[in-house]
Amino acid sequence: MHFFIIVALTTLFYIFCLLLRTTTILSMDTTEGFGVYLDRTLKKVQHTFLRTFIENDIDLTIEQWVILRRVHLLGPDASQAEISNTNFRNRATTSRVIRGLCKKGLLEKTRFGNDQKRYRLLMTDAGKNLMNKVMPLIKDIRKMSIKDISDYEFDIFLKVLDQIWENYDQYEANR
Repeated sequence: MHFFIIVALTTLFYIFCLLLRTTTILSMDTTEGFGVYLDRTLKKVQHTFLRTFIENDIDLTIEQWVILRRVHLLGPDASQAEISNTNFRNRATTSRVIRGLCKKGLLEKTRFGNDQKRYRLLMTDAGKNLMNKVMPLIKDIRKMSIKDISDYEFDIFLKVLDQIWENYDQYEANR
């Protein structure tokens, strides 16, 4: 008889714990942990890019690629200050990455003729050749990344990311 009471009490306790756990999960903030998803995805993207670079004998880091691409897009008007302001890295980090690209012979750093305070960044022939080698690989990765995602879903994804950015920006401004 005691055995059945113990089994019944154990079963009731188990059910109570399950209900309590379910209630806790249901009452959890729906945004709890979304940073984990962002971080996990970012790490996967970076890993894929780096692996692709290594497999294709491309001696670049992610940060170097981002800056090299930005210089390519800005053309002869690319300045170190503008790159620093638009790549979401501090000036010291940006300067270090640019120095590395110059050492590799992918960028040249000179002064603007009319503004001796600003540095002009120009892509060398080696930088242009590397850009031509990398871009088809990047396009393939980007194409793969949105496979099975409709244009509508991707637009919403970007809007959500922009809104999260704005929310954090406003939060920081109001502190």
